[in-house]
Amino acid sequence: DLSTGIIYRRRIATCRNVIPEILRKVSVLKVPYIYLEEESWLDMQKRNMAMKTHCLTWTQYASLSEESVFRASSENPDWTDFTQKGRISVTGAGLLNCVLEAFAQSFLKQGVKK
Repeated sequence: DLSTGIIYRRRIATCRNVIPEILRKVSVLKVPYIYLEEESWLDMQKRNMAMKTHCLTWTQYASLSEESVFRASSENPDWTDFTQKGRISVTGAGLLNCVLEAFAQSFLKQGVKK
């Protein structure tokens, strides 16, 4: 946007399906790839970037979304403050709801640590 200087991007990410093979016995989970939509807003003047991501795969069974903000630290402008929020909800999978939510939560927590 030339008037604000904010760079907006919207893209689709293709990710390898990391659901354990034992859970892929359920046919709907047996897909090779998972698709995510990511939007980002980069403001170079304010030195911050906001991102929103949500899952496009299995939308009838699960909702997974994430919001992240990167900004220059008030302590040291060469450092980055990173804030992240995420939501996971699995419905329509019967007894597997809790198992899939627990797996997704564990997987995402590992990613945050990286």
